[in-house]
Amino acid sequence: MNTAARTSHRGWKSCVLGAATVTALLASAACSPSGGDGPGDGKPTAQPSTTGTPGATASPSATASPGTSKPAATPSAKPTPGATGTGGSGDGAVALCAPGDVSITSSTEDDKSQSVRHILLTLTNTSKKACKVYRYPLIQLGDAQRTVPEIKESAPMPGTPYEAIAPGKQTHAALLLNGPMDEAPAKTMTVQLQDTEAGSKKGAPIKVAFPGVDTVYYNDFAKVTHWMTASGLALRFIMSS
Repeated sequence: MNTAARTSHRGWKSCVLGAATVTALLASAACSPSGGDGPGDGKPTAQPSTTGTPGATASPSATASPGTSKPAATPSAKPTPGATGTGGSGDGAVALCAPGDVSITSSTEDDKSQSVRHILLTLTNTSKKACKVYRYPLIQLGDAQRTVPEIKESAPMPGTPYEAIAPGKQTHAALLLNGPMDEAPAKTMTVQLQDTEAGSKKGAPIKVAFPGVDTVYYNDFAKVTHWMTASGLALRFIMSS
């Protein structure tokens, strides 16, 4: 009787142990790779997709699509031709010389024993600011019906038909009075500055004394150079005549 009880007791314990083992095995199976819940279950975990739908892929925002990019702004201002008063040196703000801003004197390269045929006019800026003179001086000799024509070859480079003169500085023009033909006497000479328009006049005429003589003789060969800084260059246009 006692032996059977012990046997029954051992069998119960084995059954309990067997049930516990099965439970553990089942729990282990639920957490194993074959169960599909563990980190090593062979299936990738959910991650953000790296291949979005066409058109939804992020692209650099700094890259503009074709047709939307704009070219860099280009300066709208263009260099202004010197004929409008700006020239190539940026002195468009310099005002024209008025008769009250300048003084004009005359000299000659001719020998004292000869009559005066070649005259150098020197214009000095006597004002306190820079000013400019256009083209060539409009010269009236005595009772002449017209002013002395220009020597076109002496004109400065195209686009800069003027000379800008700083305070106290000078510019020059050379005058040839006559050639081998009949001559007329002149006891007076006036010089008028030109305005911006060719042939136009700026202010009143300026009376200029002849160099060392009271009377000069002129004819249709008379001509004058444009204003220029170099006196020697101005004289070169007339001394061979």
